[in-house]
This record gives sequence, structure tokens and C-alpha cells, in this order.
Amino acid sequence: MNQSEAGHIEAECLEADYLVVGAGAMGMAFTDVLMTETNATVIMVDRNHKPGGHWTTAYPFVRLHQPSAFYGVNSKPLGENKIDQVGFNKGLYELASAQEVVSYFEQVMREQFLPSGRVRYFPMCDYEGDGHFVSCISGEVTKVKAGKIVDSTYMNVTVPSMRPPPFPVANSMTCLPLNDLVKVTTPKEGYVVIGAGKTGMDACLFLLANGASPDDICWIMSRDSWILNRANLQPELITEELASPRTGERNQWDAKDTNDLFDILESSGQLLRIDPDVKPTMYRCATVTMAEIEALRSIKNVVRMGHVTEITNSEITLDEGSIPTTANVLHIDCTADALATRPSVPVFSGNQLTLQTVRTCQQVFSAAFIAFVEATIEEEDEKNRLCTPVPHPDSDIDWLRTTLGTMQNGGIWASVPKLQQWLMKSRLDPFTQPPKEGESTPQFAENVGDMLKGAIRVNELYTQWLGEQEQA
Repeated sequence: MNQSEAGHIEAECLEADYLVVGAGAMGMAFTDVLMTETNATVIMVDRNHKPGGHWTTAYPFVRLHQPSAFYGVNSKPLGENKIDQVGFNKGLYELASAQEVVSYFEQVMREQFLPSGRVRYFPMCDYEGDGHFVSCISGEVTKVKAGKIVDSTYMNVTVPSMRPPPFPVANSMTCLPLNDLVKVTTPKEGYVVIGAGKTGMDACLFLLANGASPDDICWIMSRDSWILNRANLQPELITEELASPRTGERNQWDAKDTNDLFDILESSGQLLRIDPDVKPTMYRCATVTMAEIEALRSIKNVVRMGHVTEITNSEITLDEGSIPTTANVLHIDCTADALATRPSVPVFSGNQLTLQTVRTCQQVFSAAFIAFVEATIEEEDEKNRLCTPVPHPDSDIDWLRTTLGTMQNGGIWASVPKLQQWLMKSRLDPFTQPPKEGESTPQFAENVGDMLKGAIRVNELYTQWLGEQEQA
């Protein structure tokens, strides 16, 4: 070993077919399919002490927002595909906890990846670019000669515990990430939840589930959100619905304009909102059950004055005003942007792969799908055609953008037989599963035909409305 100019200890160069930067959910899902579909060798570098990415620092009471059956790596089921019998998710498929997710990814690494002899894993290391990474413990520098470098960190998942509050807080006041809610040992005068997204919802639900009165909670909500109804995101639900006679409800392809569209989506139960009297302007792929919606609606002290700009000794200042507070109130920071809207870049660019979502808000599926394309398609232009990024949504109008992008990608995939074969067998894909025995009835075929015709019309409408938005 030699001492580098920067003071690091340089080690011998390692070689592999792929250098995967990040052992979070996307990096693990990508590597899993690469291991299944190829004989490639992989070096995985991660700054955390175990696989799982943001899950290793997530708040203790967080759970998946979709069934465990749709999450993880393609080769190994997560959970037992059970129906929850208690709690806010009662009657729906189980949602893995943070501890279960971290344990699961650790099992995949220790029991599948490493024993294969084709994966080498370097935790507690920072990737510095250009094939170099540095140990956070020893300072040792490792060089990697890799055929391709895979960036699984581009989506930049952030949770509140990863950074301080994004606004000044007076020394006498307490403002904690919601991770620390589990450490509360004495009752507070009140609880101020700062953040309108799923993290804020989880903080409110945790407080309510653990005995807080709705009247003791103040919820600062910069924007109201459209929220997905989790009951519609259940295994086998799509094929079961296609096998059933259609109702007379209006579909989104019947919409006259965007306002009418959201009315249809709400009346059909696809999208929900917390306050029926406030029109949402945000959409971030959050999911809830009806039980959770009812619990959240019990909180009446909702402050809609924009974002918090400062917490002083006596008040919380916001973009559009202020509200009083005291040192006996616990302020809970839920403002981190877990699903940041990142600019799209080509997934494939020479020897660089940048993992992004190619189906709206389905990160692990997207990473697995990109790995299959990498393993089975040769031409870069064709790979990028098949893997057009669908950036995470932020505003209500992004429902149109992400739905349209997902539909257009699905239409392209349908023209490639090998992709369709993989999708129909993929554990992570709940949307392309073949009908079960006895479901391929004339009714099923009729409903599929109606859906395809509707999809064509939705494509036309969404393209038109998005064009009008850009011109406005």
C-alpha cells in the first residue's frame, strides 16, 4: 500500500464487470436481476453499514406504503403475503416495517449475493467518482476497474433524520425529526407536525395511535395532497376486476377537462383527499386507507400558510403569517423530500447507468426492469427507448405527466416479446400478471379491450391537457 497525496492509503486495483454505487433498494434490485440474468461480477459500494439505503435511518414506525408483495428484489419474496388483521391497514395485504425491510436486504446480501462469489460488497465507504472509493473507517482508497458504473443514488431519497430542519429554530425550542417521536417520555403541551406529505401523515397517525388527542395536534400543511387509495393497490386486484362485469361509473377517459378528471378519479375511489373542501395542488404517490383518512380528518387545527420559515421563542413564522407556540410544545420536522423530482437523464450513457423510475413511483421495479434491459438488449439507443424515465411527481398536474409516461412506456414494452415474458413472471410487477385459471372469460376479454381503447383516449387527452398547461 502507498500513501496518496491526499493522505489516504491506496490499495490495489479491483476489477469487476459492474461497479454499483449504493446498496439501497434500487441498487439491490438492479444487482439481483443482473445476477439472475447474467454471469457478471459486481462490486457494490455503500456509505451505510448495511444494505437498505434510507431504510437504515428511517423512522422506527415507518412501513411500506404498498404491499410487501411488490417490494424488494425480484428473486426473493418479502413478507408472507398475509392480510393485516389489526391497525389502520386492517383487511389489506401486509406492509413491511423498516426493520423487516433492512433485515430482508441484509439476508439477500448475505445469503444470495455474497455466497455466489460474483458480488463483493464494501459498506462504510464513500464513492468519490472515477472508479475510486474511500473507507470511512480506515481511509483506505480502493480503485475499481469496471466495465460499467451504475449510479443507484441519483433519486436522492432523503428522510428528516439525515439533515437538520431547513429553517432556524430558537435554542429554547424543541424541533425533532419524527424518528425521535418514539423517545418521548413525558406528555407535551401540544404537538406541531410540520410537513404535508406522507411523512407528516405518518407522524399524525403515530400520535393518534399512541393516545394523543386530535385537539393536541397542530398540522402545518403547506399544500393539500391527492392521495392514492391503498385498497386499489392489492395483489391480484387488477385481474379480478377485469374478470368482473363493468359498472356504469365514469372513467378518466370520459373527462371533459382536468377538473372533471380529478372529480372522476375521486368519485371512483382512485384518489382521496383529507379535506373535502380544499382542492389539492400536490400529488406525491402517498397511499392511505380509509381508516387513516378518517383519523387524519379528526385533526381540525390545520395551518395553511405556506412553509415554515422560522421557529422563534414565541411563534412559528410561515410564508403567509405566523402562529403562537411555546417551549412546552414538541415541533416535529417532517419536511424532507423523500421522493425528490429529479431532472431526467439518459439511463444508459456509454459505460454509465443512472437508475431512475421508468414506471411512476415504482423504484425497485424500475431498477429490476433496467437490469433486465441491460442484460438482454445490446444497442444503447434501444435501451434508452425502453427505459424512458418517469420523474417523481410533485404537483397535481404531475398525475397526468407520470400516468402518461408510464402508459407510453408500457405501450413500448408490449411490442418486445422478451420484455413481456419477463414482466409476466416478475414478482415486482403487479400490473402485467396473466389471468388465473378460469378468469379468461369473454367478459375478461371485453374489459381488456375497453381498457385498451380507454388508454388510447387517455393518452390523447393527457397529451392535449399537458400541452395547454405548457402554453398557459
